[in-house]
Amino acid sequence: MRLYLSEGSAQGLKVVAAAGASGVLTWAAGSAMCVQRSPSFLFCRYFFLLAGKEPNDLTNQWLEWEATELQPAVSTALYCHLVQGKKGGEVLGAIRKTLTYIDQSLTSKATPYLTGEAESVADIVLWATLFPVLRDEFCLPDELEALRSWFQTMNLSEPCRSAVASVLTPKGAQEFKGYLQKQPGPSLHWEKPAANEPEEEELAERSLSEEEIAAAAEAWARGPAALPERWQPASPVLPVEGKRNILITSALPYVNNVPHLGNIIGCVLSADVFARYCRLRNWNTLYVCGTDEYGTATETKALEEGLTPQQICDKYNAIHAQIYRWFDISFDYFGRTTTAHQTTIAQDIFRRLLERDMLLTDTVDQLRCERCQRFLADRFVEGTCPFCNYEEARGDQCDKCGKLINAVELKKPQCKVCKDSPVVKSSQHLFLDLPKLEGLLDKWLEQSWATGDWTANSRFITRSWIRDGLKPRCITRDLKWGTPVPLDGFRDKVFYVWFDAPIGYLSITANYTDQWERWWKNPQQVQLYNFMAKDNVPFHSVVFPCTLLGAEDNYTLVNHLIATEYLNYEDGKFSKSRGMGVFGDMAQDTGIPADIWRFYLLFLRPEGQDSAFSWTDLMLKNNSELLNNLGNFVNRAGMFVCKFFGGRVPPMELGADDKRLLAHVTLELHQYNQLLEKVRPRCPVLVCSRRATRAGTVTGVAVNIASLISVMLQPYMPSISATIQRQLCVPQACNVLTDTFLCLLPPGHQIGTVTPLFQKLESEQIEALRKRFGGGQVSPNPDPCAVLAGDPQKVKELAEEVAKQADRVRQLKASKAEKGQIDAEVAKLLELKKQLALAEGKTPEPPAPKGKKRK
Repeated sequence: MRLYLSEGSAQGLKVVAAAGASGVLTWAAGSAMCVQRSPSFLFCRYFFLLAGKEPNDLTNQWLEWEATELQPAVSTALYCHLVQGKKGGEVLGAIRKTLTYIDQSLTSKATPYLTGEAESVADIVLWATLFPVLRDEFCLPDELEALRSWFQTMNLSEPCRSAVASVLTPKGAQEFKGYLQKQPGPSLHWEKPAANEPEEEELAERSLSEEEIAAAAEAWARGPAALPERWQPASPVLPVEGKRNILITSALPYVNNVPHLGNIIGCVLSADVFARYCRLRNWNTLYVCGTDEYGTATETKALEEGLTPQQICDKYNAIHAQIYRWFDISFDYFGRTTTAHQTTIAQDIFRRLLERDMLLTDTVDQLRCERCQRFLADRFVEGTCPFCNYEEARGDQCDKCGKLINAVELKKPQCKVCKDSPVVKSSQHLFLDLPKLEGLLDKWLEQSWATGDWTANSRFITRSWIRDGLKPRCITRDLKWGTPVPLDGFRDKVFYVWFDAPIGYLSITANYTDQWERWWKNPQQVQLYNFMAKDNVPFHSVVFPCTLLGAEDNYTLVNHLIATEYLNYEDGKFSKSRGMGVFGDMAQDTGIPADIWRFYLLFLRPEGQDSAFSWTDLMLKNNSELLNNLGNFVNRAGMFVCKFFGGRVPPMELGADDKRLLAHVTLELHQYNQLLEKVRPRCPVLVCSRRATRAGTVTGVAVNIASLISVMLQPYMPSISATIQRQLCVPQACNVLTDTFLCLLPPGHQIGTVTPLFQKLESEQIEALRKRFGGGQVSPNPDPCAVLAGDPQKVKELAEEVAKQADRVRQLKASKAEKGQIDAEVAKLLELKKQLALAEGKTPEPPAPKGKKRK
């Protein structure tokens, strides 16, 4: 590999490499040392820009990560080595987490370099930072194979070798010793690598003080009377003075597609776990979401299916709502953006921005189809890529080379509707003046980052957007399907979807309650949590906050921005067109219950890096973690009570070992609360149930641990949680989480019938599912929401089916059938009612608010 940056590039790279090394800037005058947050990426970017290489967003994210995560870790490692004289594993321990992150990123992308097939400024900076502690790459753990290969490749490049020989090698890491000796010692309690599970062994071996054991025993003895009364908010849920008021949103799913498993875990399921947890903590919580329905993609889908945009929105809104109901997502309200409230609120914010001189007007060159008599949005244009000459490039991106394209740059452009050649014409558009709002944004971000829980990737992405200064952003489009722009000269335009869509949070809340401003104009009382995948971050951390700041109406801004990485499918990506992967409308046809999907998706939740769904792993986790661990424990504890104590919890005389067990369970409860309070909802390992098996014959303690597990499981597996509680007859008042393990089922408590919770997944079943979803499959059932208005016979048939199904539900309830059976039949009834509404030309009713009823 050679880097031809400019004349004298190798010498330039020497400076760059030295600048990058652990944030240590080797400068003139005897190489005076200055360890600080380095401006190394500025030097690197300068040389790369001279070579015509513009850093992309991924490169910038790596540079931010190097400055905020890698540099502190390397500094700690150097301190351990140079000042404290530690070696080997003790030094690597300080940087193991960051090394693992780099290795996993390289592995998941399957590319030789951090950002792709060619070296980038990010590779140079990270290599130089790591070099002082990884001079001999063979000190790397064997499992970090991708990192080792990358580091060797960088070491062998001619410019890097030259930099090493002349700058980094003469004194090596010892160059930093004098400076580090003058600094306070860093904290050496570094984190272990992120994993799906907490370190069970560490918890098991943690020494407990006599005070902790005594406190756990004392709390246990207080029993359920020590629980606070369950908070039952009024309907609609509104902020309450003196309460912790939590407002939760998940990124509005775009209406024109069916969400796949990655979409579900990235937004709605992650938010649902947190919402359910908040309710268990007695926090006053509102969780809203809905479909994002305006914009080009809806118009495109309407053309594809021969429907109107409104029909497309009605059809797919119903599909989304049904999918989320099946996954047991506990929205307080699931709405949509094609409402009168959306128009009113969006236009009001626009007018406020206009009055405060926060908008600009500029001319934009666009493609216009004279036959269709309209400007063409990017997705309505196809042509030859100006970079790779691929003949089916879109107006926004080339699928072959992956480069972003301005539609007017396409060669031989064609209108996708009529196939005519469009012409370039100018159009006046409105822009949000982001540079004018930059100061307000910086001040707000500083405060929000200092007090809120933003994920690392949300911070990196936001910094990469604001590092080089903000630019005006267009907020209008030449479309018909959207919120109209209420300004003379622009009344033939609509708001751009990324200006309009986040306002949907406000309008959806307004459809839920006419007192919506108590949530959205109340930053003093409300804490706002946004959940999304990482590609949505800039619009929620920069564009939308700037919009609300500029409107100057005391809006509630995000306090906690929770972004995931991507979930992939097996060895590839989800693709509806190729039949690759499991989509929401297909999961329920696999025969695997919703709670198992919830558990596994949350187990995989891509918090630190991309993760991948695996059928084999799903089977293993179900059969080991759920069936053999959790299921067997709960079943065994309950059966002991039934078999040996007549179905009643026996008296409990706690010995020293039993009290120590209570203290250990309490510690695990604390860790559970800490993770979820910091909005890290990745599914924890079921340590309590493993530890409880060590309780042996202490049946009363074991069945109480099962009761606690049923509460802790509720955010993750609500149906299983309810089943355990029904079997053990756990009082509803016990569904409150505190920091203490209480005896919720006292001696004499009568339990119910105990039955198995889980079924084993067999290899043959899993292999059949892998083949079915491995490409080319079609939905096994016709789309039940594709019924369109205008068929009287269909209306009659559906009305009869609704009546029959309603009778069946009533009969099951009257006979006191199993809750699972009743729930399944109720779901069928709701689906039939939806089909009937569509056939009658009506908009299906959204899910009823759940303000009073909590599982």
